[in-house]
Amino acid sequence: MYKIFIVALISSFEIYAAIGTGMAFGFDANTLCIATLIGGIAGVFISAFLGDKIKLLISKFKKNKEPKPEPTEVKENVKTKIIKNLWAKYGVFGVGFIGTFLLGAPISIGIGYGFGVQAKELIKYCLVAVVIRCVVYSYFFDFIKNLF
Repeated sequence: MYKIFIVALISSFEIYAAIGTGMAFGFDANTLCIATLIGGIAGVFISAFLGDKIKLLISKFKKNKEPKPEPTEVKENVKTKIIKNLWAKYGVFGVGFIGTFLLGAPISIGIGYGFGVQAKELIKYCLVAVVIRCVVYSYFFDFIKNLF
């Protein structure tokens, strides 16, 4: 039972490490899928809850400043351009769904809060992505393991 708890705990932050840990523990695909689903879903709600609390805390200490005039030449790094392009092209779906596949739910929720997205929208897309990701990855990696 503690092994399932460990895999679920790891899965709330990083699914790839959780799947590797579950395979090292000798879990079958069903047990691995259930453990990663529990952890992934818990990770979405924990991130959303903590994100709201962190936003509230920051807003208490944030001073109302007048906006600074933008310099004429602002150099953006590559990562900033990619994130802005994804946000402009895909919006909430890109951050919530695609971001969960690429970066994980906690990071996607953090990025979404940075763009000012409502928590309900983010949670909806992140939950769908977590369920799909956990089911697909658990059975896919179990299939790959059984090939060898």
